[in-house]
Order: sequence, then structure tokens, then C-alpha cells
Amino acid sequence: MSDRPRAAAPAADLATTVVLAAFIAVLGLFPGVYVGASGVPIVVQNMGPFLAGVLVGARRAVFALLLLLALVAIGLPLLSGGRGGLAPFVGPSGGFLLGWILSALVSGLIAQRARRPGLPLLLLAAFAGLVADYLVGIPWLAVYTGSWSTAVTGSLVFVPGDLAKVVIAALVASLVHRALPGRLVGRT
Repeated sequence: MSDRPRAAAPAADLATTVVLAAFIAVLGLFPGVYVGASGVPIVVQNMGPFLAGVLVGARRAVFALLLLLALVAIGLPLLSGGRGGLAPFVGPSGGFLLGWILSALVSGLIAQRARRPGLPLLLLAAFAGLVADYLVGIPWLAVYTGSWSTAVTGSLVFVPGDLAKVVIAALVASLVHRALPGRLVGRT
């Protein structure tokens, strides 16, 4: 149960959703780096979904991702490199973009299981969110390239950086949860 008055809860949830979507869009200001032939850039922005999940829980994080992706789909250049429109969704990184929703859901569900999430749980939640994104993105890339081996080996280049993002997200979330105990991730 929340300490917030009932009337304030929807407004606060809406504000949180919008701020998270904007934050993830800001992560897109860092340009993507294309490595190899997969056509999928290395970006900072893919940390946003699992960071949102470990900060505010599944529901609000998923809504933030749905808002961001809807804005991208209508043409706003909110993805890394100023990409927007439908093209990113049908290209090689389309599965990873759609995987962001599952990433936010999985990481948020794990994080909200604890009353006061500690660093080990936040690391687990962020890592699970990353894996969820790969579970959608790699099969999509395999269909796009026509080869499972190309998709899997092409995705290996992302693993070291993505693992670093998991650690960063968990550390940031741990600090935020310590500063605002019981105020972000909730059983909603």
C-alpha cells in the first residue's frame, strides 16, 4: 500500500512515466557506434529499459517504454543517432527495440519483489532485463539476416558493454533506492 493520497497516485504515475520516457530519450543523445556487419549499433540507450524497471517497477517502466516507442513510431527522432519513424522497427535492431518492453517488465517484476531492493537483487533484475531484450532481439536479427549463427555471433560484440550497463544501472538504482527508500519500486 502506498503512502500517497489516492488522487495523487495517478498524477504521480503519469509524471513518472513521462519523465522516464524523456530520460530514456536523452540517453539516445549519445551516438550509436556500429561495429561489425549486424547493422545494430552499440548504444547507451538500451540501458534505459532495465534501469527504469529496477527504479520504478514493471507497470510504470513498461508504460514509459510504450510511450517512448510510440513517439518514435510517429516520427520523433528519439533513438540514438536521431532515428525515428517506422524504419528502426523493421530494421535489424527492431527486435531489440521491441525487447525493451519485455526488458522493463522483467527487470521491474524482479525488483518490486523486494521491500527494499539491495544491490544483488538489482543486479539480478537488470541482468534479467538485458537477457529478456536479447531473447527478442536475437531471433529478430536471425530472421532479418537469414542466419542464426550470424545473429548470435554478431550479438556477442554487445555483451561486454551491456554487462557494464547492467552494473551501472544496478549501482544507480541502489543509490536512488537508498536516497528514497520505499518511494519508487512498489507492488503495483
